[in-house]
Amino acid sequence: MTALTDALPSLSAHRNRLAAIPMRQMFADDPERFATFSATAGSLFLDYSKTRIDRAALEALVNVADAGGVEAGRDAMFAGREINATERRAVLHKALRAAPGDHFETAGRDILPEVFQTRERMLAFAERVRSGDVAGVGGPFTDIVNIGIGGSDLGPAMSAIALRPYLDGPRLHFVSNVDGADITDTLAGLDASRTLFLVASKTFTTLETMTNAATARRWVVERLGEGAVGRHFAAMSTALGAVARFGISEDRTFGFWDWVGGRYSLWSSIGLPVAIGIGAARFNEFLAGARLIDRHFQDAPLARNLPVLMALIGVWHRDVWAFPALAVLPYEQRLRRFAAYLQQLDMESNGKRVRLSGELISEPTGPIVFGEPGTNGQHAFYQLLHQGTEIVPCEFLVGASDHEGLDEHHTQLVANCLAQSEALMRGKNRHEVETELRATGMDPDAIASLAPHKVFPGDRPSITIVYPKLTPSVLGQLIALYEHRVFVQGLLWGLNSFDQWGVELGKQLAAGLVGAVRSGRPPDDRDGSTAGLVGVIARMREGG
Repeated sequence: MTALTDALPSLSAHRNRLAAIPMRQMFADDPERFATFSATAGSLFLDYSKTRIDRAALEALVNVADAGGVEAGRDAMFAGREINATERRAVLHKALRAAPGDHFETAGRDILPEVFQTRERMLAFAERVRSGDVAGVGGPFTDIVNIGIGGSDLGPAMSAIALRPYLDGPRLHFVSNVDGADITDTLAGLDASRTLFLVASKTFTTLETMTNAATARRWVVERLGEGAVGRHFAAMSTALGAVARFGISEDRTFGFWDWVGGRYSLWSSIGLPVAIGIGAARFNEFLAGARLIDRHFQDAPLARNLPVLMALIGVWHRDVWAFPALAVLPYEQRLRRFAAYLQQLDMESNGKRVRLSGELISEPTGPIVFGEPGTNGQHAFYQLLHQGTEIVPCEFLVGASDHEGLDEHHTQLVANCLAQSEALMRGKNRHEVETELRATGMDPDAIASLAPHKVFPGDRPSITIVYPKLTPSVLGQLIALYEHRVFVQGLLWGLNSFDQWGVELGKQLAAGLVGAVRSGRPPDDRDGSTAGLVGVIARMREGG
């Protein structure tokens, strides 16, 4: 049992009370609603006034956070305790964005000297690549290809797109899928003599990553010879022996630690491609933005703490209102991979059904996370958001300014963002629809037929996060905000947000199927469907 479980009956009473009050009425009855249900941290402004909440419900949720040990759990994480209990590890990705004067330790050992040393080595290497001091056989590198998967790909790839206005180094490319099309399409048109590969795998054994790395190595050797491998590869790994056997020297190998989970590793040497793209100074701004939210998370009272507020709203929607999904809707084209990044952060962290105690969890946990940048999403799935049978809470993100100076574009973008959250909240009732149709001169029978299709139920909750402009600091703040939100929700559900055993079974089964797929002989020890599909694929291959 958790404090949330205990509080669900009283929270449900608040829900039942609020379900009878349209959000339109909430705004009409309380002129201060926007001011009451908004908060700031750093450069971020959070508006959660368009959710079905009032002061009493918010107070009850904050009490759940207090009773649920959110402050104690937060302090234990920052203190370096082994809160990842199933793997017996500390969780200290916050240390990776630390500044001089901060203190982080685990098992009684100060870890910051090693963190700072690795960061300095990594950033120095990035600057030497940017300057051309580290170069390929054909001269300074024009292209960087990052080979990784999961946390070794999603974070850097998302950030490289988000920070495109600040990219003034070599071109960045990302390969993750073991599908040969990914690396083939990436390498097409690249000059091997001026391409640097970054192989990101802590153990240097990740199947997809090492398959792609081997293909990249062959590509280099075929064009430049075996002796060029050391010059055209670097690694983010702790497996020095395996890295050396691949042909990468220790001075081009950048490690990280077991207290850094893959989906939290962007701040470590895994961020090397981003550092090469934007430079050391701006990468440090990125780290400083995340650190700013770390400090806010540590210091702000629960009722004004952005990660805590977002977590409580998420639990309110998931457990009290039983909404199954969450739409992340950045109105910023350069955040087009942000929802994909958050899918891993949220669904891999809190897609769990067992508490830390081993007890099955009775209430819902992590939501299904999806999203696209608006206005594209408006012409795709917003129909369901507005008139579908399921209510999907939405999280809008929008910058007050853009980088391009195309004022008309940005004005329309912001107007669309604000209008969508307003439309979800207000809706359009039958009377309003019929009044509109009568004004067009439509006859009564046609109005009666068409009106039901044009009614919007409204009362569909959303939050909006506004920031001045998408800078390295702001991106760091956004990512850290969501990291801590996910952590707080995990605390409230009583689960471990930092393991991912659910990804292991498929890996194990795939390893046993490789031989069968290669030979085309259906395995005897698998179910009829799996064995049958191996046979079907083999016959299709034979037929061309």
